Amino acid sequence: MAKCDICGKGISFGKKYSHSHIRTNRQWKPNVQRVKAIVDGTPKRIYVCTRCLRSGKIQRAI
Repeated sequence: MAKCDICGKGISFGKKYSHSHIRTNRQWKPNVQRVKAIVDGTPKRIYVCTRCLRSGKIQRAI
């Protein structure tokens, strides 16, 4: 589960190059946290990336 429920940011794919230039597949995962947030007026646990948390796109539930 590496997908933000707010912005939809997910896993990115690419290549890793060794010193001898051998290419292998790799992936970059977003920093996703499971938080309790207000969704449609009710508190709910959702997965949110830290960029959305920091920019205030969601309202945290206590």
